[in-house]
Amino acid sequence: MEKNLEIMKKIRAIGIETDRDNANVGNNFSAKLLRIASEANKWHMLSYLPENLVEAHSNGDLYFHDLDSYNLTINCLNVETGKILKRGFNTGYGTIKPPKRIGSAAELSCILLQSTQNDMFGGQSHVNFDNDMAYFVKLTREEIHRDVNVLFNDLKIEVNDELISSEVEKKLEKEVRQAMQGVVYNLNTMHSRAGSQVPFSSINIGIPEDDDAALVCRMFLEEYEKGLGKGEQPIFPNIIFRVKEGVNREKEDKYYHLYELACRVASKRMNPMFMNLDADFNLEKYNEGIIASTMGCRTYIMSNINGEDGPGGRGNIAPTTINLPRIGIEADKDIEKFYKLLDDRLSVARESLLHRYSVLKDLKVKDLPFVAGEGLLRGSEGLSKDDNIEPVLKQGSFAIGFIGLAETLMALTGKHHGECEESRKLGLEILNHIRKKCDEFKNTDRLNWSCYATPAEGLSGKFIQQDKAKYGIIEGVTDKDYYTNSYHVPVSAKVSIKDKVDIEAPYHKICNAGHITYIELDGTPSTEDVMNIINYSYKNTNINYMGINFHIRYCKECGTSIQENGSACPKCGSKRIQGISRVTGYLSLDERFGGGKSAERADRVSHTDRHVNSY
Repeated sequence: MEKNLEIMKKIRAIGIETDRDNANVGNNFSAKLLRIASEANKWHMLSYLPENLVEAHSNGDLYFHDLDSYNLTINCLNVETGKILKRGFNTGYGTIKPPKRIGSAAELSCILLQSTQNDMFGGQSHVNFDNDMAYFVKLTREEIHRDVNVLFNDLKIEVNDELISSEVEKKLEKEVRQAMQGVVYNLNTMHSRAGSQVPFSSINIGIPEDDDAALVCRMFLEEYEKGLGKGEQPIFPNIIFRVKEGVNREKEDKYYHLYELACRVASKRMNPMFMNLDADFNLEKYNEGIIASTMGCRTYIMSNINGEDGPGGRGNIAPTTINLPRIGIEADKDIEKFYKLLDDRLSVARESLLHRYSVLKDLKVKDLPFVAGEGLLRGSEGLSKDDNIEPVLKQGSFAIGFIGLAETLMALTGKHHGECEESRKLGLEILNHIRKKCDEFKNTDRLNWSCYATPAEGLSGKFIQQDKAKYGIIEGVTDKDYYTNSYHVPVSAKVSIKDKVDIEAPYHKICNAGHITYIELDGTPSTEDVMNIINYSYKNTNINYMGINFHIRYCKECGTSIQENGSACPKCGSKRIQGISRVTGYLSLDERFGGGKSAERADRVSHTDRHVNSY
């Protein structure tokens, strides 16, 4: 009865306004229906799970992400877009033939993400978008070439090969540009995912194999830079621009102009993010012909104990996150006790994911009709609709995540890793311990266990509220409304850009299920600012995935950019101003932030005055 009353209270509250656990969810009918169904299945699962797991989740020791999807589906996927488009696919109502022109290919790439996301609860990425689209650029060029020849012949105009080639390339560039504009528009308007969400999409670009791929990369970045119809900020896709010495990083590199462009767009739009293919754990695979990519909210997957390495057709099956600050509080500055408690939590986290595995393996291909039925998931090849999906689960990763390393260190030493060398060393020891345990579990269970720098959104506020209720206000630990994300230096810490990068860089290699570092800047940075930060980071540290944060504001009436302190549009006078910030790994409207993330955003300090241009 008590549970029934609790769920009724939640449903009534959602009927008034949706919560803000996910900043991609709106407040309309579809969004409210999603949240009501979500709460119902959460309660169902809590009545079904083993008692010790229910206790761990309910009391805030651990968090089972997307509990509403626990028995229904899996998390995220890196889509091998080119491979799927070349063979065609079926979304359930008939076969879609392979496209023959770039416009159709670009449109269908959006349909791939849309259809995939209706089978899964996380986000999806195009794993190698510009190179995948290049194949269709070639087909388009051939068609345009035939059309131009026919036109000139019909008009009885004498032409040479050079003139024909010039006309073809001009028409081709226009068609590629329109196709890329369509991708940006579609991924910001297709409210087709559960809860009236647009697809949670990511696009990996930047390492073109030829000039056609480079053209796609350039056109896409330029169209994203323009924004939407009035110049508004696109929320999706997350863009991951991959940087590599010898390809695009140095001035003498063939595709350096794409890197410059990426930095220019990032200085205006906060996208793209950047990935360092010269980080040693990426470089090793790059030399084997495997190019790293990520799903933009930081799902990184490369190694594979059950098959070929690499991200294509794979993703994170499900994550469980450990409340690390609570262990720090309970240890009461006793490091030996801390590690004992941590091992206990790691054991329960493993148990939770093994239980989830035992539930998910009974799902059948027909339960994931597109991603499994159409062979998008590695391991689904050759399965029939009534086969279970266990082969798929073995190819994906199972992530043990954590939150609040900074507050954990405060509880243990009185200082966080951004202000004390001893704490900095201890932070690395703690995370190496977690990674070592994940590797041990991997070898024992023959599953792809990995260490996850959890991109906590609603959880950042949820855990700390539970700990405040249990332990009271502890200075530096529970004295605010959020826990610091993963291994990040606290957002209010006054550290230089260089120190922020140097401190967080080692965690990228440890957290092999996903990681990210942000640099917070005041106002709109220059292209040079962005490039200097990325160059310092990628030439001097082993940091991998990172981005530049600043606050974007624009007029909702005419799209004009607004200064941070401006209350009205200088162009049209409207006071309808929209703010955009980065939540964890993606952009969102300011008003969609949850309580914890709103408090965190308010505490963020800029590093702009820390000599950005000296690197």
